[in-house]
Amino acid sequence: MLSEIKSNLEAPHELEKLYRSNKTQFTREFSMLYAESNSMPIMQFWHARLNFEKPEESLFANKSELYFICGAILLAGTIAKFPQIFSIDPEFFFSRNLSFIIFPILACYFAYRNSLSATKIGVLAALTFAACLFINLLPINTKSDTLILSCMHMMLFMWSVVGLAYVGGFKNIGGRLNYLKFNGDLVVISALLTIAGGILTAITLGLFSLIGADITRFYFNYVIYFGMPAIPLLGAYLTQTNTQLVDKVSPVIAKIFSPIVLVMLVCYLIAIVYSGKDPYTDREFLMMFNILLIGVMALIFFAIAGNQGDRSKSSALVLLCLSVVTVLVNCVALSAIVFRISEWGFTPNRTAILGANLLMLVNLILVCIQLIKVNFNDADEASVSTTIAHYLPVYFIWTIFITFVLPFLFGFK
Repeated sequence: MLSEIKSNLEAPHELEKLYRSNKTQFTREFSMLYAESNSMPIMQFWHARLNFEKPEESLFANKSELYFICGAILLAGTIAKFPQIFSIDPEFFFSRNLSFIIFPILACYFAYRNSLSATKIGVLAALTFAACLFINLLPINTKSDTLILSCMHMMLFMWSVVGLAYVGGFKNIGGRLNYLKFNGDLVVISALLTIAGGILTAITLGLFSLIGADITRFYFNYVIYFGMPAIPLLGAYLTQTNTQLVDKVSPVIAKIFSPIVLVMLVCYLIAIVYSGKDPYTDREFLMMFNILLIGVMALIFFAIAGNQGDRSKSSALVLLCLSVVTVLVNCVALSAIVFRISEWGFTPNRTAILGANLLMLVNLILVCIQLIKVNFNDADEASVSTTIAHYLPVYFIWTIFITFVLPFLFGFK
């Protein structure tokens, strides 16, 4: 490669190609060449580029944000203990208010970090207050499907509110993709923090048990209650202030798991044929089928959002194949839902699942079309990301419908 570097010193584009083909060898042999002759500006440029050391980011560099997160953790833990403090039925409180332990505080964090205007903060506060008031005023009926659906979709609604605080408004297309990437990064860092917390819990309880002290009740009533909300809040802080932690991890995980999930899905579809399982009549199997579909869709979206600068054709082809197979899975699930509705009529659950599957099917088809253009027409990969970003508000509107409208349509049944 040394001879190729010498012959292309006047061709910056070729030098870049050589560097990307084998970065380690290029760096080693360029250093040898630089030691012999370093008078050319191009030589000085590449020396500076190859030897540039990025300043190390400190965990405590932004003390104001760290103080904010510490206060947020105490607040979230206190909210989680409201049933004990105010003698509230834990089942009633957590089923309806689980979304309001973390999401509003995350929205406050991003509003603070992005220095949002008073008007935007007011809109976010109004949405949060109205949602909290609505969900807690719904009739008490533990067997109500509309109540369960509303509580489940409330988490998606509040997740969208956090997204508004993250991107700073409704029209920031690039911010929507960054928000998806943030969620992927947050899942990775939260998983690591959870594992570390689990190890710490086991060691702590084990050590105290050795000296005959049983601190299990105290530990779970205080450390766990404050520790669980701390995981996503601390994870959000780390992803925003220490980007080197997850910037390279999440895309690598997506690249590894995308082909694995593709093989798994193909094998799963084949296995269904021989297993005798029938999503048309087996309700639990259909439910698991839809959970699988949502998980695969999330992987596709996070992979695309986390690899916006990746020009690899192989990655785009894997994502295309995964999207096509997911469309097939979606069609099977959708046909099963339509069959059940035609046989037994509309219910709140069937209505919610039917709408969600239709929305996901349209979204997947649009993504497939763009991935086909990327793989076979040399289209820009950014078109795939843009398609996803433009479609996200559709999910937000559907979430609003299920959370706030569906209970009235079915008489809170």
